[in-house]
Amino acid sequence: MNSFITNDFLLRNDFAIKLYHNYAKSLPIIDYHNHLAPQQIAEDKQFENITQVWLSGDHYKWRAMRAFGINEKYITGTASDKEKFLKWAEVVPFTIRNPLFHWTHLELKAYFGIDEILSPENAEEIYEKTSELLQQKTHSTNGLLKMQNVESLCTTDDPIDSLEYHIAIQKDASKVKTFPTFRPDKSFGVEDVKTYNTYLLELEKASAISINSYTDLLAALENRVDFFNENGCRLSDHGLEQLYYFETEKYAIADLFDKVKAHQELAPEEVSFFKAKTMIALGKMYHKKGWTQQLHLGAIRNNNKRLLKELGPDTGFDSIGDFSQAKALSGFLNALDSTNQLTKTIVYNLNPSDNEVFATMVGNFNDGTVKGKVQFGAAWWFLDQKDGMEKQINTLSNQGLLTCFVGMLTDSRSFLSFPRHDYFRRILCNIIGTDVENGELPNDEKFLGSIISDICYYNAQNYFNFK
Repeated sequence: MNSFITNDFLLRNDFAIKLYHNYAKSLPIIDYHNHLAPQQIAEDKQFENITQVWLSGDHYKWRAMRAFGINEKYITGTASDKEKFLKWAEVVPFTIRNPLFHWTHLELKAYFGIDEILSPENAEEIYEKTSELLQQKTHSTNGLLKMQNVESLCTTDDPIDSLEYHIAIQKDASKVKTFPTFRPDKSFGVEDVKTYNTYLLELEKASAISINSYTDLLAALENRVDFFNENGCRLSDHGLEQLYYFETEKYAIADLFDKVKAHQELAPEEVSFFKAKTMIALGKMYHKKGWTQQLHLGAIRNNNKRLLKELGPDTGFDSIGDFSQAKALSGFLNALDSTNQLTKTIVYNLNPSDNEVFATMVGNFNDGTVKGKVQFGAAWWFLDQKDGMEKQINTLSNQGLLTCFVGMLTDSRSFLSFPRHDYFRRILCNIIGTDVENGELPNDEKFLGSIISDICYYNAQNYFNFK
């Protein structure tokens, strides 16, 4: 069966088609948030087969396979790579209306020239063809990135990381520009005292600072911020259920740190206070460097405790939480803004009911110093699909300025995920084109085309200013 991914896929009118083909399609990609492994980029890894590059670590696919009744042996278990792929092929035709159906066929066409619906009937042939192509230099990690016109990307990295692979990449002009992102959530994960103290030892080693007090902790973190900045980092990232904010100094944070250091458990409110104060301290460090801070808020993680124990985290057992977000987000942003230390900020919600909450909140803290200084971020994770993207675009349009939006990202662990930028571009062009067809926007291709180009590329280029 031939695929449905035509040149005008998702483009429902002539104006949308013009916008996409003339202004969006060929622009480079700035993927400012993902979870790719920098070592694989530095070493220009060649994957042995499509399972390794496509199914390994992809919890979207794993969730679908489990829902379809596939045994874990063929998902994360002991089955061969080929067996796992064949089982995935059984599931694909039945993922209709799930974004996986679109992503799968966009990716097969973009990277391998395969314009067919993946199914058990053609799975063996596709496995062999893709595996053969993956042995060619055109399909190494850097080859795959260049194939999709990726200009630069940002990985997600812990403060203790040596950044050795980023440094190696920066020395090699043949590699796609790869920048680290500072992800320090473990530095305030005081709810698990044993794990936290183990992490402090690693942070001590990385920073060469003995951490015996809260002041030492901040010094060690600032040391790592400096190091990351020297090696090209321009963004931080936090993945949290919710922010916390306290109007008063209810606790002495130095004393809380001392308790944790002495392996004493903190009360839940003490944990929240520690996180709140440390986030504000980090925010001031980011402002000092001119970084952009990213806040990913709203996931409830590791829900299936039995399978978490068997398979570990990040294996497909996270979902959308229903946390209260507005008041603490306001308090956090205001705490930094009140001292003129609020850096550029992008806020992402996972619960779609928070769309208007987040989109209106960020507008409170744009102060005219930077275009789009505080942004309502792209549709994230479970919202990273056609309906979710349309809702995010429409909410941003209604409550802010879509024209300032820094656009799409992959948030992915897969080197085959970059057609998601094309997916977003098609959806964006279709929305604007439909408005023109409906008489809601002027029929001005040059003007609207420039806005499309800005959202797809130039806004991000100017906002992040990667070197």
